[in-house]
Amino acid sequence: MSRFATTLLTCITAAALAGGAALMPTTAKAAAASEAAPASKADKAALKTAIVTCKAQAKDQKVKWLARRKYVNNCVTQALKDRPHIDVMDVLKNHPDMKDLPMEKYDAS
Repeated sequence: MSRFATTLLTCITAAALAGGAALMPTTAKAAAASEAAPASKADKAALKTAIVTCKAQAKDQKVKWLARRKYVNNCVTQALKDRPHIDVMDVLKNHPDMKDLPMEKYDAS
């Protein structure tokens, strides 16, 4: 292999490794995410009730299958507005009752 090709390959490999390391989450962000306060029983019950209610509303209103997840996310967000200490979007992404809905990008704004 020529010197130019060897140098070029080395530079590309170094850039790929540096870019991969830059995209890794920092330990501070990972630690902050893992230190989230556990939800109380009342919060869990309110979340489950909101999810069940919103799923039933979506079914009653005959929301199409692909739009159902966004509808339920918006509905649950509105239902839990009085509980600002709950990170609704994070909980909804990881909640087992939400796994059977179609995946769709959700705009939290």
